[in-house]
Amino acid sequence: MNVDNTKSQMRKGMLEYCIMLLLHRQPSYANDIIAQLKDAKMIVVEGTLYPLLTRLKNDKLLKYEWQESTQGPPRKYYALTMDGEEALRQLDESWDELAFTVGVLRGPDLRRKELPTCSESVLTENPDYSNQ
Repeated sequence: MNVDNTKSQMRKGMLEYCIMLLLHRQPSYANDIIAQLKDAKMIVVEGTLYPLLTRLKNDKLLKYEWQESTQGPPRKYYALTMDGEEALRQLDESWDELAFTVGVLRGPDLRRKELPTCSESVLTENPDYSNQ
């Protein structure tokens, strides 16, 4: 199993939902979206974001409006359409179901706070490191 590939696929699957969550809060332009995702520890580059925004707009889930900027050229602010709000509601339901399922399957023994960190695992499982 390629764990990095699986993690990448999980992030890609969540990206559309996360963008819609941000735009539900308030209309935003691309650099704001990237910054907010980065603050949430989801790193996204423009080359990934713009095609996704275009696809969501073409699917009539997003709309945009040009707004003047005090710091350069006008900016394209994206917002959810009514169809986008409905799609987000459905994604929220799916997320709740997935989060519940994963929580049940992980069980109390696998809660994140109880898992050892990578360095703790190395230190306790590798005798060469445990004596240092």
